[in-house]
Amino acid sequence: MLLLRHSTLAIAITALITFAPVGIAGAAEADLGRQLSDARQQGSITTAFALNRHLSPFDIDVEVENGQATLSGVVESEVERDLAGELAQGIEGVQGVDNRLEVDARIEPQVVDEERRITTDKTLAQRFDDATLAATVKSKLLWNSNTEGLDTQVRAESGVVSLSGNAGTPAAKELAGELVANTDGVREVHNHLSISSADSTAAEAQNAANDAAAAISDTWITSKVKSSFFYSRNLDSLNIKVDTHDGLVSLSGTVLSNAEKRLAVETARNIRGVRGVDADALRIAS
Repeated sequence: MLLLRHSTLAIAITALITFAPVGIAGAAEADLGRQLSDARQQGSITTAFALNRHLSPFDIDVEVENGQATLSGVVESEVERDLAGELAQGIEGVQGVDNRLEVDARIEPQVVDEERRITTDKTLAQRFDDATLAATVKSKLLWNSNTEGLDTQVRAESGVVSLSGNAGTPAAKELAGELVANTDGVREVHNHLSISSADSTAAEAQNAANDAAAAISDTWITSKVKSSFFYSRNLDSLNIKVDTHDGLVSLSGTVLSNAEKRLAVETARNIRGVRGVDADALRIAS
């Protein structure tokens, strides 16, 4: 339907260009170019969602106008909602995203033919898998109170993630690498972050300013802690419950080992806005 609509529009505008004055023809060409660009971006976003194993089970509507993407529909959790927004924002040419996706834990995801999804176009699928991984890594770095202010560029290719930019301190560089390495889907990390003490001071000041200016709600914290667990290769997020009250995070449920419990606590503690973590109710499965 989208291709037919734009084909008809193209014919009509071609006729207008043929018989119109030069000024009108130029405006018509510019308008056609804008609409075709919007259509390409809309198609790219829709394809990215269709090829993503976390988003393909949900019916997400995408509209793009003047480079502004609007997402609507219903997904199961804040994890999918955030991921959809990050993926759309990462599409070339998209200038902004209005994420209107609603969250309903009761929704029943559609059954997806995984074999058909993967074999449809392996090259295209890999490209969007790379985009998903890069968006995930960027999100984790932004959510973490120790890495949010870093000047970091992220590139992903077939599970290999490369970091470039400035980390400020050796500790920040090491932490960024660890966050990436502990992300599901990452096979290898190339940490090319440089270190500058001057930039470190600036980053710390920027972090403090960001946290002071941002209204970090308990809902935001809970969402990002859950998402960080979900993206981790070493945690079973389905068995960990997260609640936040006045910046204090409470974890409950079960993990498989003391190491997993420590990782869960450390992950939650480092999310922006978290003032403390209570994991007394997080049990180790016997």
